[in-house]
Amino acid sequence: MSSAAGPDPSEAPEERHFLSTAEAAALERELLEDYRFGRQQLVELCGHASAVAVTKQRTVLVVCGPEQNGAVGLVCARHLRVFEYEPTIFYPTRSLDLLHRDLTTQCEKMDIPFLSYLPTEVQLINEAYGLVVDAVLGPGVEPGEVGGPCTRALATLKLLSIPLVSLDIPSGWDAETGSDSEDGLRPDVLVSLAAPKRCAGRFSGRHHFVAGRFVPDDVRRKFALRLPGYTGTDCVAAL
Repeated sequence: MSSAAGPDPSEAPEERHFLSTAEAAALERELLEDYRFGRQQLVELCGHASAVAVTKQRTVLVVCGPEQNGAVGLVCARHLRVFEYEPTIFYPTRSLDLLHRDLTTQCEKMDIPFLSYLPTEVQLINEAYGLVVDAVLGPGVEPGEVGGPCTRALATLKLLSIPLVSLDIPSGWDAETGSDSEDGLRPDVLVSLAAPKRCAGRFSGRHHFVAGRFVPDDVRRKFALRLPGYTGTDCVAAL
């Protein structure tokens, strides 16, 4: 009998880092439907962890779009204020979604400044802030879908010399291939929400964090995720 045995079909699948678009949607659906997480709860968890990941600079500009990543950005800004940092929000295309409206009200009542316009003179942004958070687009959202103000904001963000932090997926990137449009950003830091998406394999910035401690162990195993260990009570980990 040959000693070279084939793979045991009962063995767990090889763990991997990155989720396809379909897998990411299925993971979120499982959290919402099977584990009974609420949409606002997931946004809150992701926003809090994003704030923890960017607490290296005192003054932060958070640029939000009208989709779910924008909601995460609003929560991120609120938590930065709670942490006694100095966030400012630019939210040019406001969503009529109730969750976005509630989060906007919370930020306003906490006296977080909202910019009425984003300076086209990039040096003004470089001098005023320590870093910028990109919460403009997100998985499956194209620049043209969110309107001209967001598209113009992305063009400005591409020219920054201060650190840029993208939430989940750099705005303008294809979630599957990582190929970007002409408006695609080149962030210094990527914060993957729940788990890294497939396009993160092309990320070449300085730091990549995952904010997925809230993902239950059974779900991690089901989707064969290989996520880093979290230290103590940390809610983000470096990849």
